[in-house]
Amino acid sequence: MTTRPFVLCALSLTLACAWMAYPAAHHSFAMYDAAKPVTLRGRVATFRWINPHSVFTITADDDGAVWAIELSSPSNMTRIGWSRTTLAVGDHVEVSVSPMRDGSKGAACRQLKFLDKNVMLECGSATAIHVGEKEN
Repeated sequence: MTTRPFVLCALSLTLACAWMAYPAAHHSFAMYDAAKPVTLRGRVATFRWINPHSVFTITADDDGAVWAIELSSPSNMTRIGWSRTTLAVGDHVEVSVSPMRDGSKGAACRQLKFLDKNVMLECGSATAIHVGEKEN
């Protein structure tokens, strides 16, 4: 009896299991506290339109702290009206966020308002679903 069929079968199963585990490695928003939304006002310092999640930083008006705000992926953001030019350095914004559970200056975006334009945008992240509401 040859071991070749056994080795091929074992290799095929290993590859199949590895491929099935790949989607399960998607990023989570569990590090953010959706039950304690915070509103920040400040100026956009950076904006990176990148995968797997876009991110921008703001310098807060009240204390000068720099916050890193995570968004959804560029493809998801495009579906809700964003583009790589939606935010620009220097834009004055008010942003509703779900802050990091560990208290660091990071958060997931819920809504963003341009203070100079009086325009409001949804951010499209998983934490935009308010506690107690059901997703459509």
